[in-house]
Amino acid sequence: MAGVIDTSEFRNGLKIEIDGEPFEIVEFQHVKPGKGAAFVRTKYRSLISGRVLEKNFKSGDKVGRPDIEEKEMQYLYKQGDDYYFMDTKTFEQTYLQEATLGDAKNYLKENINASILFFNGKPIGVSLPNSVDLKVVKCDPGVRGDTVSGAMKPAELETGYTVSVPLFINEGDILKIDTRDGKYLTRVATGG
Repeated sequence: MAGVIDTSEFRNGLKIEIDGEPFEIVEFQHVKPGKGAAFVRTKYRSLISGRVLEKNFKSGDKVGRPDIEEKEMQYLYKQGDDYYFMDTKTFEQTYLQEATLGDAKNYLKENINASILFFNGKPIGVSLPNSVDLKVVKCDPGVRGDTVSGAMKPAELETGYTVSVPLFINEGDILKIDTRDGKYLTRVATGG
């Protein structure tokens, strides 16, 4: 633990440590009831397991400041269930297991940069850019005259992830995909 944080410093996105585990504050609210002491109603998400917890902290309570470091790293390759990343400054390599990556594995292609989160020197998570460009490798052709407004079809991307896309998308097209919700944003380039 690298120090303490008072409840008055709480804000969304703040990283805290409770019982030796790192968390990120998702939501908080200072409550000052008419009777009794003020408190802070807090929702926080585990940076290791992803579970969301709720707790009321008394005003003035202190929580730990976790030993967290974020490093910019480049995705190299997958071997078994392990995804390997390289520090772009020191060229050191580390890996994250598929279970730790969660949905982020759907958007990882070679040489993409990502921020790897380390807790006490151990990699515990990854955060990707808000969007990535991925190539369509498998997709049914759009049927001429099938112009129903908002009609979608499945398309498999180079990472193996399947996304719903508009009918005009074809194999070989490069698409911009939102990494926060996994949805198609726009076509960046058409396949040749």
